Amino acid sequence: MPSNALPIAGRVIRQLVRDPRTIALIIIVPLVVMTIIGYSFPKESHILDRIAPALLATMSLFFSFLLTGISFLRERTQGTMERMMASPVSRLDMVVGYLLGFFVFALTQTLIILLFTIYVLNVNYQGDLWQIFVFLIFIVTMAVNLGIFASTFARNEFQMIQFIPLVLFPQIFLCGVIWPVNQMHTALQWIAKFLPLKYAVAGMSDIMDKGETLLDVGFELGMLIVFVVVISTLAALTLRRRSAG
Repeated sequence: MPSNALPIAGRVIRQLVRDPRTIALIIIVPLVVMTIIGYSFPKESHILDRIAPALLATMSLFFSFLLTGISFLRERTQGTMERMMASPVSRLDMVVGYLLGFFVFALTQTLIILLFTIYVLNVNYQGDLWQIFVFLIFIVTMAVNLGIFASTFARNEFQMIQFIPLVLFPQIFLCGVIWPVNQMHTALQWIAKFLPLKYAVAGMSDIMDKGETLLDVGFELGMLIVFVVVISTLAALTLRRRSAG
């Protein structure tokens, strides 16, 4: 691990913890959203059971990407990034440090979503809960990296908000949630192969619907790891040596 990554992560965590409103929103917003979604479907239809794997994967990606993208942009607009760039801190130190710092809060949101879905919405599933959570960890790691990478291209909050539909909507429509990928146009099937949510949804579905293990979804896990490595590398390469303004 890069030598300066942990101090950066610790500073990010302390900064967010000092903001009670942010912490409250991190906890409350996922609960409100999942409550609305969960009770929108009649229990006897079992629709929620069928869409739960895709829903968990999508919500984990959405909240993690949003939290990281906005928070990382704030670091840049406040000049924190510029000051660190003037120090002996490498770009890799910064990416890994911010990844670890934001990961704590993104994983907290994901854990809230998972436990609320299972124990409050009473979603039925086949696999082991701990394996579902481990798989979600990989999704969150990928999403946090994606948020950091997207944020490097935004100069202000408005631009960052525009990245949300640009990054998320194509993945939602092409990952197989709405329509099976193998029934889409050939060009769309080809594009879907390069979208991480496709593998996230496939892995979650295999674990929760078929009762498969992490070893059984090794391909999907491997693809998520590839996305993590590629996106974090791109984020390190695209960090600007000036604050957004």
